[in-house]
Amino acid sequence: MMESGSFLNGFVTWSNGLVQNFGYLGIFIISFVGSASIFLPVPTFTLIFVFGAILNPWLVGFSAAIGSALGELTGYAVGLGGKKIIEKKNKRWLRIAEKWSEKYAIFWIILLFAVTPLPDDVIGIVAGAVNYDVKKFLLASFTGKLILSLSLALGGFYGIRWVLTVFGV
Repeated sequence: MMESGSFLNGFVTWSNGLVQNFGYLGIFIISFVGSASIFLPVPTFTLIFVFGAILNPWLVGFSAAIGSALGELTGYAVGLGGKKIIEKKNKRWLRIAEKWSEKYAIFWIILLFAVTPLPDDVIGIVAGAVNYDVKKFLLASFTGKLILSLSLALGGFYGIRWVLTVFGV
């Protein structure tokens, strides 16, 4: 079994090479892979921050947001595909999730989870299981990921420059 440290080092090395070779497309791919990996934490937030300091932060944020939103479709697909299994094993849970999603405006919950480090994979699975409109799911995910990614990239851009200014570098 691979240690988490060597996995993370490998992911960072792979990401760095991807961005060096493909630029913003590399950031898109990194973000897609990071969001598509259900329940496997990868350091995409840190990479967006760092690449925002090196490249155009607006393009970094936008590329990362598109990749992340599309990557979240894996959780949605798991929920959609697993609906029959869930219905067989626990119909009650599915009905509760459907009522919950209707009552609490799931669009805003998807957006909230996408704009924060909360585990949006879980929300994607629920959205798929209750057959939430995939276009609305993508819109909420993209909007949240855009806010998050731009915040990280701009934070890297201005944060690194501030540190360099403070220390006279």
